Amino acid sequence: MSRKKLLEVKNLDVVFGSGKKEFKAIDNVSFDIYEGETLGLVGESGSGKTTIGRAIIRINEAAGGEILYDGERISGKISEEMDRKVIENIQMIFQDPMASLNERAKVDYIVSEGLYNLHKFKDETERKKIVAEALLEVGLLPEFASRFPHEFSGGQRQRIGIARALVMEPKLIIADEPISALDVSIRAQVLNLLMDLQQKKGFTYLFIAHDLSIVRFISDRVAVIHKGKIVELAETEKLYSHPLHPYTKALLSAIPQPDPITERTRTVEVYDPSCHHYETDKPEWVEMETGHYVLANKEEQEKYRERLGKS
Repeated sequence: MSRKKLLEVKNLDVVFGSGKKEFKAIDNVSFDIYEGETLGLVGESGSGKTTIGRAIIRINEAAGGEILYDGERISGKISEEMDRKVIENIQMIFQDPMASLNERAKVDYIVSEGLYNLHKFKDETERKKIVAEALLEVGLLPEFASRFPHEFSGGQRQRIGIARALVMEPKLIIADEPISALDVSIRAQVLNLLMDLQQKKGFTYLFIAHDLSIVRFISDRVAVIHKGKIVELAETEKLYSHPLHPYTKALLSAIPQPDPITERTRTVEVYDPSCHHYETDKPEWVEMETGHYVLANKEEQEKYRERLGKS
């Protein structure tokens, strides 16, 4: 059965500044997200993960390439109707639950903001009902609607942020490091909530993170990004058991092990870009085996094929 592509990112470039100060934050990035799946996007700070998420929801402008949602282009100049479709169908959960909520507004207004903007309710009674249901779905009491964000803990604030995305009934949710600002004890609760909502509502997620152990827990497929380029993409277990790119290997080697004996003998690999010889033999985005893509030149492709053949 062929899966439906909900989002297609094709040869995306995002550039900041101009002239001598021009900086290419995203360089020729391509990937698809299928309906109902979770695609994990991982990389270190400054690798361009959030920039991609923000380009999809049209906060960052695409300098090159295109982004398609449900087969229609949503990057560059689009109609008002299309802009409304993007707002309605693609929502973002932000990293910092403190900064992403308006401290002066009550929870009722924060959660309703999208409803007001797109007039998605008949009357006040219906709006309050939608808000109450959204709060219940994220594990908060409807009476919390009359409070201000500062009255809540970090975990509760993040749940308010999730409720704000929920009321729009989106198809795609971009979760931008949604748990990195939370206490460790709260992280699992929020992750489980996101997974429960996906099962109930059929959401599709782009889950952005730098913690590979969390990405393994929630994602169906994982894309690894380094300095604005995606270097490897594969099904989660395939990527974790048979990483090909040296950068992916370095990231995986840094994951702490729960077993003290293996943790003691764990060697952290350091990625050195000079290990690639790209001067004469340029890298290309290739499928090494079904669904397993890597950025590699001809010499590396041969080496990776050999490795996959032995595994």
